[in-house]
Order: sequence, then structure tokens, then C-alpha cells
Amino acid sequence: MNISPDEPLWQWEFIILNRTILFTWLIMALLVFVSWLITRRLSSSTKLSRGQNLLEVLVIGLRDQIQEVSQQNPGSYLPFIGTLFLFIAVSNIMAIVPGYHPPTGSLSTTAALATCVFVAVPIYGIAHQGFLGYMKQYIRPSIFMLPFNIIGELSRTLALAVRLYGNMMSGAVIGAILLGFVPLFVPILMQAFGLLTGIIQAYIFSVLAMVYIASATHSNHENNVKENVPDDHTEPVNTKSN
Repeated sequence: MNISPDEPLWQWEFIILNRTILFTWLIMALLVFVSWLITRRLSSSTKLSRGQNLLEVLVIGLRDQIQEVSQQNPGSYLPFIGTLFLFIAVSNIMAIVPGYHPPTGSLSTTAALATCVFVAVPIYGIAHQGFLGYMKQYIRPSIFMLPFNIIGELSRTLALAVRLYGNMMSGAVIGAILLGFVPLFVPILMQAFGLLTGIIQAYIFSVLAMVYIASATHSNHENNVKENVPDDHTEPVNTKSN
């Protein structure tokens, strides 16, 4: 039984095309095409197309979740987090198509997604706090915490990749095993359960990515909030007339 999507389909010298790459390209093309199809005729009237309705619900839902997690303006985070969620969710949902293997069932794909988060965290952190302000968090509360903080950054990236890969691959393995014993009803139920699990995994991955980014920008956000908070010791102004 070989259910790995990394199985080579075509090879020429050192160039290898496997199922992971092929299905990743297909998902990317599908997302681009559907996005173009929905956004080519956007309307501000009360009569909206089904595609625009679905798009607005999705965008509003993502913005609300980002704002709830980060307690910040979600505008700058929405493109990155939204792309992660859509790619993982669509990759998992497409598992109902016969012959399709989700790219998220490959460790190379999940590692690439986790690496994107690993790179995005310092980019957002430096953009919000500046280079020195961001780097200071690695030596808090003391400089002796520097190696532990670096190890923490690397370990959570590894955890992101392995968590998504493990959940998706385990579902594929269980479904393949049950298909050999009960070839009809149980695999159908497992497929439906797998779709729900796939969406949940996309949500968890996106939320964790936002948590990591928020942790890198939270210090600067707290400082901005404190600057705007009035002094509690200010004496109230007496507006009563004598």
C-alpha cells in the first residue's frame, strides 16, 4: 500500500514531478480561477451573487477571528492568514475527488507551510516593533534565555508541520485500512469525517500561525494602548457651578 503523494509521476534527469507538486499546482490554479470568477463583478448593491455572498462571509469571519486572537487591526494579517486557511482547507476538501491526494498529506508541504509562518513571524514583528525592539524579546527576562527562545521558535515550527501532516496522514491510513475490510459504508463515513477534520485542521493551523505572529507584535501593541490610556490619577474636573 503506497498512499504517499510524494510518489514520482514523471522524471527527467534531476527534475522530478510527484503528486504533491502536481496537486499543489492544481489547488493554486483552482483558487486563482475561483477568486477571479467571484471578484470580476463585485457589487455594492443589495443584490449580491452567491459567490460574493460566500466571499464576504468568509472574509468577515476571518477578520473577526484574527481580531479576536491578536486584539489588533486584522487588515495587515488577513492576506497571509486567509491564504493559509484557504489553501489548507481546499486541499483537504478536494480529498473527495477520486485519485486525488491532498498535498497536506506530505511532510514536504506541511514543512513548507510551517516555514512560511516561521519567516512571517519576524517580518511582522520587525514591521511593528522595529528590528531592535523585536530582537529584545529573545533576551527577556535575561540574556541567558536567548538559546531557549531560539529553540522555542524552531520547535513550534516543527510542531506546526508535524501536527498537520500527522492528522492528515493518519486519516488517509485509517481510510485505506477500513477500505480493505469494509469496502462500502465505513469508508464513506470516514470520508465525511475526514472532510470535517480537514477544515478543522486548516482552522487550527491558521489560528496557531496568528497566535505566533501576535506574540511577536503584542509588545508594541501594548505600548500603543498604554500611550492612549488616560492617567487614572488625574483629578476630575469639577463642572458644578458655585
